[in-house]
Amino acid sequence: MTPYKPKTRLFVDAGLTAGGGLEITEAQAYYLGHVMRLGTGDGVVLFNGRDGEWSAAIDSLAKKQGALTVEKLLRPQSAEPGPWLAFAPIKKASTDFIIEKATELGVSRLCPVFTKNTNTTRINPDRFRAHAIEAAERSQRLTVPEIMEPQTLDPLIAGWPPGRILLHLDESGGGRPIAEVLAGLRDQGGGEPSCGFLSGPEGGFDASELDALGKLDFVTGVDLGPRVLRADTAALSALACWQALLGGAAAKPVL
Repeated sequence: MTPYKPKTRLFVDAGLTAGGGLEITEAQAYYLGHVMRLGTGDGVVLFNGRDGEWSAAIDSLAKKQGALTVEKLLRPQSAEPGPWLAFAPIKKASTDFIIEKATELGVSRLCPVFTKNTNTTRINPDRFRAHAIEAAERSQRLTVPEIMEPQTLDPLIAGWPPGRILLHLDESGGGRPIAEVLAGLRDQGGGEPSCGFLSGPEGGFDASELDALGKLDFVTGVDLGPRVLRADTAALSALACWQALLGGAAAKPVL
């Protein structure tokens, strides 16, 4: 495919086909006109997580509305399996940071989970999705991570799908080095393995939770090194290790 230089990207819900027209939201119209300073005839890039990435032209743009015409396919849709991230919500700004950076690092599903030591119950899935969309637009992803409804740890574990390995970020020091575990998964072959990470709250997992996790054959405790990490740092450090050892570098778009 001919290399292209990315323009302003927008995630849309509508289907994308050559010559098709679509209306954008008030927020998107404001972003294009007042933030990006674009106008009629300027180009943008669209994706919806299903139909690939397309170039489009602005037909009209006002303060609260706009219309685009889809032009040509730039990248066909491809799978972006990525790991799942189950995480205990923390302070609002730190949780938003986790959502944003986890999206950039390739997570395919985000699962808020309440543990015994979770110190916040204020969850706004719509805000999570908005942050994930912005990060996907910026990072050249073709998909937006699925945002799950929050649940407690027991049903998360009970509903964990067979065949998907769960790597528990074990702050107690009892886990195996994460690089060793991920390298082992990589060396098994057969493509990118299905896995997920479980990141705890600021106060760490309760002893009873650690004991229960240690008895599950699909859970592997992993250690992130000798220093004590904040909850948001731990989650993103694990994902960065996954990206380095297992992430799909071959799928990176040509800029």
